[in-house]
Amino acid sequence: MGLRVRVLRKIVRIDEEKCNGCGICIPACAEGALAIVDGKARLVSDRFCDGLGACLAECPKGAMSIEEREAEDFDDSALSHRDHEMSHAGDTLPCGCPSASVTRLERRRAGEGCPGAVHQESALENWPVQLALVPPAASFLQGADVVLAADCVPFAYADFHRDFLQDRALMVACPKLDDTQVHLLRLTEIMRRSAPKSITVVRMEVPCCSGLRRMAEEAIRLSGKKVPLGEVVIGIRGDIKA
Repeated sequence: MGLRVRVLRKIVRIDEEKCNGCGICIPACAEGALAIVDGKARLVSDRFCDGLGACLAECPKGAMSIEEREAEDFDDSALSHRDHEMSHAGDTLPCGCPSASVTRLERRRAGEGCPGAVHQESALENWPVQLALVPPAASFLQGADVVLAADCVPFAYADFHRDFLQDRALMVACPKLDDTQVHLLRLTEIMRRSAPKSITVVRMEVPCCSGLRRMAEEAIRLSGKKVPLGEVVIGIRGDIKA
């Protein structure tokens, strides 16, 4: 093993007195630098932390910050350990919260079973769906046609499942209320690690919602990948505008 170089750089700091061990920060760290140890969030290794602080906004207790100190240099070649972990269904937060459990859902095709039934089957094929919780190397994203939808879209467009979710992976976000910088970092990592076949932004017609497309465009640019990008605009009355 070669000598590990230590340099002065920015790195995540965790205030153990404030940390309650909820584990929400774990899936927010695309590099897998964090783990729950003895009921507290801790840095697995300095070399896994890129110092960008994508996890900071996720901490409900404000226990995380960025400090500048001497640490091992960031080593992105060591990230394969996290890719392996994130590719397995059933990954959960250390607290057992199912909101981040990575799952591929098996769905019946339209028209199968229950002939004449009024109830429409869900077409959702993956979990989680919130962009902030989706692991960048989740198995359901690998080479998939991805729909990135604004939070309000499924409420406004009645046939969202039928028209947009068949054989597609879903992620949802709000470009106005969410931390778009954190989302941009996550989406860029998704482009780099999962290489989706395509991404379709489905957003509302309101001006602030156009930020979702800009975020997708920037993530594709930063990732260096060539991913076809489409866009569908939904009106507030539930019609397709473009």
